[in-house]
Amino acid sequence: MSMNDMLEAYLFEMHSLLEQLDDLVLAAEQAHTFSQDDVNEIFRIMHTIKGSSAMMEFNSLMTIAHRIEDLFFVIREKTMDAIPEEQRPELFDLIFQSIDFFREEIGRVESNEPLTTNIDTYMDKINSFANKISGDDDNDDNAGAESSGEDNAQSGTADEPDADAAQYASADFPYTIHVLFDEGVGMENLRAMMLVNSARDFCEDAQFDFYPPDVQLNPDTANFIVEHGFFLRFKTPQDREEALPAVRDNGAVNHYQMFDYNPAAGQSAGEDTQNQSAAASQTSDAAAPENAANAAPGNAANAAQQAKQAHVKESLISVGLGKLDALMAVVSEIVITEAQVTASPDLRGLKLDNFTKAARQLRSLTDNLQDVAMSLRMVPVSGTFQKMKRIVRDMSRKLDKEANLVLIGEDTEVDKTIVDTISDPIMHIVRNSMDHGIESSKAERIAAGKDPAGKITLAARTAGSEIIIEIIDDGAGVDDQAVLNKALRQGLAQPDVEYSHKDILNFLLMPGFSTNTEVTEYSGRGVGMDVVKSNVESVGGTVVITSERGKGMTTTLKIPLTMAILDGMEVSVGKSIFTVPISNIRQIFKASDMHIIQDATHGEMIKIVDNFYSIVRAKDFFRIETGADSFDNGVLLWVESGDNSFCLFVDALIGEQQVVVKPLPDYINNFGIKNYGISGCTILGDGSISIILNVADIYQQ
Repeated sequence: MSMNDMLEAYLFEMHSLLEQLDDLVLAAEQAHTFSQDDVNEIFRIMHTIKGSSAMMEFNSLMTIAHRIEDLFFVIREKTMDAIPEEQRPELFDLIFQSIDFFREEIGRVESNEPLTTNIDTYMDKINSFANKISGDDDNDDNAGAESSGEDNAQSGTADEPDADAAQYASADFPYTIHVLFDEGVGMENLRAMMLVNSARDFCEDAQFDFYPPDVQLNPDTANFIVEHGFFLRFKTPQDREEALPAVRDNGAVNHYQMFDYNPAAGQSAGEDTQNQSAAASQTSDAAAPENAANAAPGNAANAAQQAKQAHVKESLISVGLGKLDALMAVVSEIVITEAQVTASPDLRGLKLDNFTKAARQLRSLTDNLQDVAMSLRMVPVSGTFQKMKRIVRDMSRKLDKEANLVLIGEDTEVDKTIVDTISDPIMHIVRNSMDHGIESSKAERIAAGKDPAGKITLAARTAGSEIIIEIIDDGAGVDDQAVLNKALRQGLAQPDVEYSHKDILNFLLMPGFSTNTEVTEYSGRGVGMDVVKSNVESVGGTVVITSERGKGMTTTLKIPLTMAILDGMEVSVGKSIFTVPISNIRQIFKASDMHIIQDATHGEMIKIVDNFYSIVRAKDFFRIETGADSFDNGVLLWVESGDNSFCLFVDALIGEQQVVVKPLPDYINNFGIKNYGISGCTILGDGSISIILNVADIYQQ
């Protein structure tokens, strides 16, 4: 395993553990206590973080995790009864601060920045709380248990080894450090080898050896190390003293003991070599009988359960997103190639029954392959939703507002790339709801006939090929007059124009608009909402805001389930072919010139269901020389994006087709063509290119 692979595995594990820890502590804070299972789980998580961070030599993370592990060891022994009710909020805050520290450090690792070296502030907080719940005697006992090896180092003396450890002493290297790793730390052989590498920084290879000698090559030595420990053996006591920091500073070491070789113990140099050779040969052979002994008749049920769990673990693997992107690219090319083969112009007019049958079977298999490839990229939005709990919790405390977060439809699945893109917009909207939506005081809410605690609802559901996410708060809602006044001061609105409620809400999505009168830690409603809008639109989605004064506000995000493949309607304009996403089309119909209404500026409109909609001629919009001019010779597509709706006039319909979205080259994007409604392209069965249209951008232009 390369270092990059190890780092990738470490980061994946850390993100998973921190999310799990966040959820656990949030639930415990609501219950005002940690259950015994919670305490055990946090102890296990910190133990894992400590060991993994030590293996990666991230000492700051290892040290903090180790100290919190010690803290929860005390809580596990004394139970939560040792912590008075009034001190428990401090414990919750302490764990949340530690989680934030871990996340910040992981961010530094991902950004290839140096880790924090000064962690005194965190350590002081943890130690201070530990001292509150643990007496001095307990602390002294704990410190003594963990540092018996350090006492030996300072005094320069060695302990008397037990019989098991004594048999692994060496006459050639008589000064031994017997190392025992933390229970369940895992990969003991790799950790032992890393300990050897650290010892080499302090003394030469010729001055020491280690046992088992084949830890680097033989994975079965891990079992031996778990049972008997690992032995570093030195020629002189000075060499042992020099190498002692390598053991003492290793985060995975639970305990170590120093002892000297004693020939009087009934072991000569020859016996030493013979015994060690025999022990080495038994290391791997003993593993199977030992496991068999553990699975005695009395443990048959446990063995079956372990086998079942092992099977479950083997059925799940982690795959890098880059590999899934590559798979999707190959599948997309297969879809295009299949269309090119079955729709080849060379086949026109030919009646090939066997070919037609095979083509239908190929299409079926291609569709199945495409569905499987897409399903691999689909992840539930629960991960993003759960993160919002922490934001609501922290802001409730800092803003002195009580609010509850309700999650609905968190099992809804969407493409992984889209989930990553919408995470920040959702977080920003939730912050706005807390900061600017929920009323400032309970008294204000009670006077309005509301529950004293505010409510923010985060809901997700699928509708066809889209996912709809709603962020709803029951706060004060938007003050139309305040928003309009601010828009007038910023030059976004004209004083002589009468704006509707919907128009006023749209000011919130304009760049730089803010209803905040002062800069705070959290943005006010509207601050950065233009960034939310652009991020959502970058994945083909739309943002819609609705609000009722005194009742609250709802922000709706409509996002495609995936950006890789979409259902589109192929249309022609002159000799050009365009693809309009089916999700944007409300109706397709023909109209005659007599149905068209012209406004004072010679703009064209048509009446549909008692409403008037503007008409955009695709020929004129894209400046195409050929194409239909009369409405009698073309087709109208009634399209919409969010609250915006209009009619697009084209020459003819070619037909509905599932298309593979291809991004445009960077060179072309430099001309800003996305602003004119061109979001990408696709390759048709005959090899021609169809431009994919973005309805929202056409409306803006």
